[in-house]
Amino acid sequence: MEFSKIIVGVMRWGIWGANHSEKEVQKLIETSLEENLYTFDHADIYGGYTTEELFGNAFSGMNIEREQIQLITKCGICYPSEKKNHPLKHYNYSKEYILNQVDESLRNLKTDYIDVLLLHRPSPLMNPEEIAAAFGILRSNGKVRDFGVSNFTTSQFDLIHHYFPYLVTNQVEISLTETKSFYDGTLDQMMAKNLQPMAWSVMGTYFAEDSERVARIKSVFDELCPKYMATEAQLLLAFLLKHPSRILPIIGTSKTDSIRPLKQALNIDLTTEDWFALLEASHGNKVP
Repeated sequence: MEFSKIIVGVMRWGIWGANHSEKEVQKLIETSLEENLYTFDHADIYGGYTTEELFGNAFSGMNIEREQIQLITKCGICYPSEKKNHPLKHYNYSKEYILNQVDESLRNLKTDYIDVLLLHRPSPLMNPEEIAAAFGILRSNGKVRDFGVSNFTTSQFDLIHHYFPYLVTNQVEISLTETKSFYDGTLDQMMAKNLQPMAWSVMGTYFAEDSERVARIKSVFDELCPKYMATEAQLLLAFLLKHPSRILPIIGTSKTDSIRPLKQALNIDLTTEDWFALLEASHGNKVP
């Protein structure tokens, strides 16, 4: 499956963020497609189990063929909310739960199939044989086309992959301020299997914290922004796009006018020296 080079995340479109109307969601979808960003990242729990339905209602009112978009969603986290009477947050990867949650996502998204289903977070109690059985059923009945995981370690990925050798990605946190995937084998594993990793929280903490690290990065950006005629946000994406694992960044914007500028990061090719200058600023020391 070929994903759009930047994935559009919807977590903040609903009540966990901008609380958009259906018309506003339609505008975001429309703008994304105009920029050839056709892959949308969901999870069943977003908005307390309400954002899938918001998106589904909005999309069903548009004159767009289902095949023109890709829908990723996740399951496995049981999240206490008004929609779900869970006594506490926990994980559930039983076959019955996975099958039921996919049916619920299909209803909410108003679609006959999900392009990619991800296990949202690893559980100490997950049974790989039971997960593989659920995936096999969903694959054979056409409800889900591809499968993957999210936030899994390399050994956890291998565990599921051993029983279901058709995983297509691992969606993990990667940014200039969260670089552990460069060193813990996660991206190496994706490259060895010729799979593209997906990255969430791609802006990291750059816009969210006032720290010495952010100050160091900002100092480098003061030189690189005019050099590349780019914004800080664009360079944060370009930093990830430089990696040979072909990272697919998930942009979490809920603003229509941010989509086009962020897409322009695809045109920025950082030099190797500039990439390492940013890495050094993030770590606070030269590479060994």
